This record gives sequence, structure tokens and C-alpha cells, in this order.
Amino acid sequence: MTDTYDPTRTAVLLVDPYNDFLSEGGKIWPAVRQVATDVGLLDNLRAVVAAGRRAELRIAFVPHRRWQEGDYEDWDHPNPTQRLVQERHSFARGTWGGEFHQDLQPADGDVIVQEHWAQSGFANTDLDFRLKQHGITHVIVIGLLANTCIESTSRYAMELGYHVTLVRDATAAFMPEMMHAAHELNGPTYAHTITTTTELLRTLENGDH
Repeated sequence: MTDTYDPTRTAVLLVDPYNDFLSEGGKIWPAVRQVATDVGLLDNLRAVVAAGRRAELRIAFVPHRRWQEGDYEDWDHPNPTQRLVQERHSFARGTWGGEFHQDLQPADGDVIVQEHWAQSGFANTDLDFRLKQHGITHVIVIGLLANTCIESTSRYAMELGYHVTLVRDATAAFMPEMMHAAHELNGPTYAHTITTTTELLRTLENGDH
């Protein structure tokens, strides 16, 4: 891995680290459990965030809209994912499922971005503005789901001129085929680097930043 990550210019974007996605008892956990377990998702998310903090990278939490009563009911054309959120009340505001996982909590100095309504953490939020105010040019995108919010956020980042790193095993999806599409078919069309947690940690810990 030849990329370097200047701590003054690099942010880890942690997308949707909710209990509903990551914890036993979460509404969506059963759908991601197999892939998440196979790749060691939670351990890798913990490791990337911890390594990012040690390397003094900026950590940005990029959360999905927390569902609340009335969401999408009077919308002209909510998308299929929003219809599912409306049906199952994913990440409901004020509930355990809508809280960040206990091991992935914001720390002093982290950026907490406005909640995104659809799949991109940039669209209709302050993410781009906040990153630019900190001089960020490189983003390492981790979290959920590989083929929806991670891909959409990362594509948008590329379009805005950011250097994008995907981490294969610091994300998950409902099926292995979705992971394959995210990293083998679609990722190479927009990501500057596609790596693993082990490779990324080696780069950060070797001081290549």
C-alpha cells in the first residue's frame, strides 16, 4: 500500500454505526450478521477508529436520519430504502437502536455530521463544508452498508475532489454478492485505494501519514 495519510488532511468517515446495524437485537443486525461476522466487522471498525485517533486523523460520524413519527408520510416519492425505514422504524430517534454502538462513541474533537436522508453522507448535509473547514482532502470511508451508504458517500466524495479509501472488511452488506459488487465491480471505478483493515493499520502505524 503506497498511499500516505497526512493527519492534517485526512478524515475517517464512520457511516451509520447504529445499534440497529451492529448489535445483537438490532432491527437490521439479522440481515448483516453473516457477512459482518465473516469479515470481523465490529473488531475492524474499532481498530480503524482507534488507529485513526492514534494517528491524529479527524474522525467524522456520518449518521443516517433517525426515524421519527411522520417521516416520509407526506413525501411525493420516498425511495425504497426510505419505505423500509418507514415500515420498520430503523434507527428510531430516542431508542436504543437509534444510538451509536457503545464501542463507537464520539470523542472530543470528532465531527458529528447532519443526518443524511438517503444514502450519501454528503447530499443535503454539512459534511463537505465541515471537512473543507478542517482542510481535509483524503477520506477513509467505513461503516454500513457497503453497497448503499458507503458506496454513495464515497462516490460523492470522489465527485467533490476527495481522495477516497475503501476498507473491504470494515463494512458489510446483506449478501456476499453485494460485497463483491461494492469492492470488485463498482469500487474500482471511483475509489483511489481499496484496502483491508490490516493493511491500513500497517500504513498508519508505520507513520506513513
